[in-house]
Amino acid sequence: MLRLLLLRHAKSGWPPGILDVDRPLAKRGQEAALVMGDYLKRERLTPDLAIVSSARRTQETWERVQPILGEIEMRSDGRIYEASVGRLLEVVREVKPGIGTLLLIGHNPGFEELAKLLIGEGDMESILRLGQKYPSAGLAVIDFELKSWGDVAKKTGRLERFVTPKSLGNGEDD
Repeated sequence: MLRLLLLRHAKSGWPPGILDVDRPLAKRGQEAALVMGDYLKRERLTPDLAIVSSARRTQETWERVQPILGEIEMRSDGRIYEASVGRLLEVVREVKPGIGTLLLIGHNPGFEELAKLLIGEGDMESILRLGQKYPSAGLAVIDFELKSWGDVAKKTGRLERFVTPKSLGNGEDD
């Protein structure tokens, strides 16, 4: 079994005069990243590999999650920033054998579109919530009865859960 964790970056700020790629996390986002890191650890959703967008807000999300989870291999990948669903699927399919749980930290609308593409079944309440909104710091956990990441395709996944800081009782979803 393979498990894909899609964590959208936490809430970012919009400082004037800064490029989108350089936007930092807002204070609320810094706190939400810690909440999601604690959740991942508590639920034993520890990845074997994290692939993180090169954007500042995704890197800062990882910087808050990683110390909670411990030593995990991480790769920055600029292809995740402003990526189409096709590009995101390409990143997933390139993952080498031996990685059972993969964490991607990236952006919308790509993450919501990728989750919708991959999910063929799962928890109906979570599927409905994901379809309504994929807020910042939202986490989709998608399982695949596959042996190779190269075999991940449309409707091959099962949404195991979809959680947000709000669903965990920690603030509002953005």
